[in-house]
Amino acid sequence: MNFNANKCCLIIGLAVFTSLSSASVQAQEAAWQLSRTIDGHPDLQGVWANNTITPIERPEQFSDREFLTAEDIEFLQRRVTEIANEDGDALFGDGVLSAAVSGATESYDPTTGNYDQSWLANRSVHKRTSQIIDPPDGKYPPRTEQSVAWGNAMAQRRRDHPADSWLDRPLGERCLSFGAPYLGSGYNSYWQIVQAMDHVVIVQEMAHDARIIPLQEKPHVADVIKLWHGDSRGYWEGDTLVIETTNYSDQSGYGPDASAKINVERLTRIGANELQYEITSHDPGTFAGPYTRQIIFDHSPDPIFEYACHEGNYGMTNILSGHRAQERLESATVGN
Repeated sequence: MNFNANKCCLIIGLAVFTSLSSASVQAQEAAWQLSRTIDGHPDLQGVWANNTITPIERPEQFSDREFLTAEDIEFLQRRVTEIANEDGDALFGDGVLSAAVSGATESYDPTTGNYDQSWLANRSVHKRTSQIIDPPDGKYPPRTEQSVAWGNAMAQRRRDHPADSWLDRPLGERCLSFGAPYLGSGYNSYWQIVQAMDHVVIVQEMAHDARIIPLQEKPHVADVIKLWHGDSRGYWEGDTLVIETTNYSDQSGYGPDASAKINVERLTRIGANELQYEITSHDPGTFAGPYTRQIIFDHSPDPIFEYACHEGNYGMTNILSGHRAQERLESATVGN
């Protein structure tokens, strides 16, 4: 058992990840048959966990390999268990794999102190060496000059105006959105899928965002309408649910010219406990070409938990009042 907790509200929810023996998993998968809804489409419903340790980009030590060997998987599973039992600093994102290979744990936030491993869900080891499957080298395409300039300008603005008002803080810090689809693993990383004949709903545990996706043949909203999570339309391609999302807002925080981005997601049930998820992102403002990520979501028998934010609604107040105090101190220093 493991605690799957919400950092922002300090509500710790018990998230049980059922660890099955290799033999029982093989038997269950061998007996598995794809179940379907009343209208004949694959049944994708349920709670799905993105707790993989597979990094987004392929690490250098796996640069010539697309898949892990059986020995790699055995080693990483042992190291993941050891890291969880050590109960050290919480390892977000790619931190688990880095620590497993190097033996060194790098704190997520060494300046203010980090959360420990009890904040995170149990992590899963899958076969791929990177989530990015295209380009074939497992790396993001080169960033555009526009993207580099935008990133530098944003960093400079953050240094010059860290908290003049709440508008200077990112959307996640303001408890408005962590993006959709949210693909961070191991921390509030659960999705619940609900299907109807003409809609699919994906509820993200992170910030309790619900994506309501029509399956009807209808055009996207007008180009003048821009949304933080974009405008999604879904359709079935055989046994795969395809979701196309356009109309992102340039204020969504994803990068320059975000309104030109188009995401195409593909969800395919591939086993009793596995959902294969792929996303191809066409983001011309940020990258020189499209890229595709693939993630294996594991079935969870437990519900997702409520996500709250601002730790009692004092977070933003403290950020702004803290910066006002810093300004007064700097003004007094200049005056002296």
